[in-house]
Amino acid sequence: MGKNSRERLKAKRKAGDPLGIFRVPGLPDQRQVAERLIDEALGARHHRQVDAFEDRLDLLAEGTGGPAGVQVVNRALFGRLLQEVANAWRRGWEPAEIVRAVRRDGSAGHGRLVTDVIAARLREFPAASVPPRWQVQLAALDAVVWWEHDDLFPSLWGARHSVDRTTTVQTMIDVLLVLLTMMPVEPAGPLPGDPQPVVADAGRLDQRMLDRVRALLAKAESTDFPEEAEAYTAKAQELMTRHRIDHALLAARSGARDRPATRRVAVDNPYEMPKSLLLQVVAEANSCRAVWMKRIGLVSVIGFAPDLDATELLFTSLLVQATRAMTGSGSRTDAYGRSTTRSFRQSFLTSYAHRIGERLTTASDEVTEAAAAAETGRELLPVLAARTEAVREAVAEQFPEMTTVPAAASNHEGWAAGRAAADRAVLNGRDELSNR
Repeated sequence: MGKNSRERLKAKRKAGDPLGIFRVPGLPDQRQVAERLIDEALGARHHRQVDAFEDRLDLLAEGTGGPAGVQVVNRALFGRLLQEVANAWRRGWEPAEIVRAVRRDGSAGHGRLVTDVIAARLREFPAASVPPRWQVQLAALDAVVWWEHDDLFPSLWGARHSVDRTTTVQTMIDVLLVLLTMMPVEPAGPLPGDPQPVVADAGRLDQRMLDRVRALLAKAESTDFPEEAEAYTAKAQELMTRHRIDHALLAARSGARDRPATRRVAVDNPYEMPKSLLLQVVAEANSCRAVWMKRIGLVSVIGFAPDLDATELLFTSLLVQATRAMTGSGSRTDAYGRSTTRSFRQSFLTSYAHRIGERLTTASDEVTEAAAAAETGRELLPVLAARTEAVREAVAEQFPEMTTVPAAASNHEGWAAGRAAADRAVLNGRDELSNR
């Protein structure tokens, strides 16, 4: 607590405590006061009223009437955080997305705090009732309850991260404000406690094929030769397209009523527009659609389960490859010595995405045309058309007011370099790879 803050707090006490903080006799009344102070702190923080926020922050840090009051504030703050995390889930947000949103608006410390709150909120649910995708995210976040009593959480959290109580309370208020202002998004699956759908093995990339794709993409990421990288990537796309065709036919023959699903992929600055464009072209090459939600830095990808798996795998690998090619091109300056690196890289990635999209689509189309020419062709084309229409309808339902924004590329040198980086691959290693 700063010197000015302490002086203001002392003056309030001397003035007779107009808020009634320090002379409330009963715990229920203390809880009401704490809740009111939290609301006022949130309002002041949101409207950037610095003095008003610091006043409420000081009072919350001090506690409503001594040591017992500190626990009342702790309980009120932590209870509100638990409530707002659950509300964010109901508005469609998944754990990893919540943590990322809080970090974007705050810091790594804010992200660690909301991770702890998420872990606490999930205590009431049996593991079997938590969606598998959430379980993967929770493991990656290392979301575990490491404290014993929630009333002591703020004090223990502050000690764990070497910050004082005022900083801890401010962090909790900041996290609350982000949670309260998170816009609704389309739910990507069931919530904890809801019936969890059973995903048939045929509805996902099978493990053996998944391992082959990952091995190819790992080779693409590790090689120093662009031609090899593109050949490995093209082969991975071919494998995934074949699996998509097999899955579509199997689902049609068995009468399975699988429907398009939604997944969200984080796209961060810098260069978030060309990165989202790269995800879009990868999605389209795999019969999915991608919609960029710029305000929250997420891209919704809509498609059938195996196609979503393929899109995520391929995008992650291509982003690594594109970033390496971009940074390998070095920095740029204009004739006056001013840096043009940012516009160069923006144009590089935009061009790279366009050209990679063309090449992936070609690889996918070749496999589809070959399958259509085979005995199953008469059956295949209507099945694929029906699935394409189902994806289109799902996108229209989720995003009825979607608009198209052209990707800008103002640096001609960057555009040429990006296209060259994507164009150097002649895909002449495909036959060799197929025989391995």
